[in-house]
Amino acid sequence: MEFSLGELVGRLGGELVGDPAVVVRQIASIEAAQEGELAFLSNPKLGASLATSKASAFILSPKAAGLTERPRILTGDPYLYFARVAQLFNQPKQAPAGVHSSAVVASALPASVSVGPNAVIGENCVIGEDCVIGAGCLLADGVHIGAGSLLHPGVKIYDNCVIGARAILHSGAVIGADGLGFARDADKHWVKIPQIGRVVLGDDVEIGANTTIDRGALDDTVVGNGVKLDNLIHVAHNCHVGDDTIMAAMAGLAGSTRVGKRVMVGGKAGFSGHLEVADDVVISADTNVTKTLDKAGVYTAMIPLQPHADWVRNFAHLRRLDAMAERVRELEKKLAEMEKKS
Repeated sequence: MEFSLGELVGRLGGELVGDPAVVVRQIASIEAAQEGELAFLSNPKLGASLATSKASAFILSPKAAGLTERPRILTGDPYLYFARVAQLFNQPKQAPAGVHSSAVVASALPASVSVGPNAVIGENCVIGEDCVIGAGCLLADGVHIGAGSLLHPGVKIYDNCVIGARAILHSGAVIGADGLGFARDADKHWVKIPQIGRVVLGDDVEIGANTTIDRGALDDTVVGNGVKLDNLIHVAHNCHVGDDTIMAAMAGLAGSTRVGKRVMVGGKAGFSGHLEVADDVVISADTNVTKTLDKAGVYTAMIPLQPHADWVRNFAHLRRLDAMAERVRELEKKLAEMEKKS
């Protein structure tokens, strides 16, 4: 697929500087781009790399317009423009509609749905138009999937869960497994509590590979519209994740955590259960969130890397902090008494 720069600007906007007839066939990084490819630069500080790039044209911010004489598209957000161009050049493959002969399907499906080999679709499922159910997927009884959704091979969706329209679920995702619900009896044995809620995913949600979202214990686990979850994430039972929130790999929400809208969560961040996070919060990678955050902002709580001997010594000081704080309070009291006497 090829586009002239004039065609790209006509579709996506931006200001073109240079020949609109220049044709590009793919998007690429500045370092790897070859003739006939379009590269982008989002950080003007890296402008020196434009001189050595072999790209035929660039996507730049207006501030970087003078860094090259080659054709360039100017836009206020080069990274977002790059994403739009990349979508044009790399449109998803369309799976042919129809049910593979090895699939087991117990529900009526629209003719536009594609079902891959060895997929299993249980009874009373409702599948929207133009969905793709990949090889080896398992949809238990009563699952609902909105139109235009894509399930990559090996996705598992437990009974009665709901997936919105245009969802993308990557291989190994498990939607609707039981949450960690157990009570302890007098003999300290664990007694399982049936998890009778569902998982409800909104529209335009993307779930990464091997990410698990547990069904609610009583009420539903809810993931809002436009949420993007990376690989290897765990969302525990009864959690609520607000619209347009994004979470990087290995993050985890303990049970009944409620995350607001447009929240950004770094990799390996962890949330204690039964807390709330306000809209527009940013959580840094490796941060442990142990209390409710009721105001938007950036939150970080991590211990930077340091030599082991330093860590041991510093931790020994941390263990004595409480005693040291008490001594400081006593000294402050004595100092205040001395000032009164003087």
